[in-house]
Amino acid sequence: MNTSQRLAGRVAIITGGASGIGRATVELFAAEGAAVVAVDRPESAILSIYAGQPRIAALAVDVTAADAPQQMVALALEKFGGLDILFNNAGVVPVSPVSAMPDEDWARAFEVNVHAVMRTCRHAIPVLIERAKSTGRGRIINTGSILAHFTDHSCGAYAASKHAVAGLTKTIAKEVGRFGITANYLLPGAIETNMTAGLFAVPEVRAQWEQAAAVKRLGRPEDIARAALLLASDEADFITGHGLVVDGGVTVTAGPQLPM
Repeated sequence: MNTSQRLAGRVAIITGGASGIGRATVELFAAEGAAVVAVDRPESAILSIYAGQPRIAALAVDVTAADAPQQMVALALEKFGGLDILFNNAGVVPVSPVSAMPDEDWARAFEVNVHAVMRTCRHAIPVLIERAKSTGRGRIINTGSILAHFTDHSCGAYAASKHAVAGLTKTIAKEVGRFGITANYLLPGAIETNMTAGLFAVPEVRAQWEQAAAVKRLGRPEDIARAALLLASDEADFITGHGLVVDGGVTVTAGPQLPM
């Protein structure tokens, strides 16, 4: 991997770090010089994946746990001495028509995709501000979705939660900008990960999303990791409150209609 050490000396927290977009971003940020706290659920392989890598500290905790934000930030401070970048990437994708949606699916979508993001930002912001006094900058990046721009059948809970991520991130950007801290959100399109494997194993669904993309393929985790790197880097000093679409051009079409 060719790297330019764009994050040398930075400390990052990345949630959902055991697989997919999170793992790709942990590995890319570390390769670019950052020290990383990689977070994922206790039942994931988070502790074994990064064993023996001194620049990556693994933390096994559910992001919805009451003390998860404190655990993440405390580990960043204890292990690496500060915090420069927070990437709230962990998420869930419940699928159900609104007319039949279980309360627990709706609640889980907001608990993981919105409430955990807010609580983690709330705890991390004072630490980011303190660090920015000496470095001049800090970064908050949240994972949204192109379904914050449009939606589809059976996506009510997910789309609503990602709309909320957009509004939350814009507000944070306004609140922390004067400290040199930016807050942005990614809008991934159809990305091939373990979470979406079942969906894209259906040939007609895969074909619809591939054809909807201008580049005629599904996204890969590294595509989103590279976008996160851009927002985390010095080059993004003047980008804040922004939703960065990373979808291969799906949103230049009307969007596919999924057979759900």
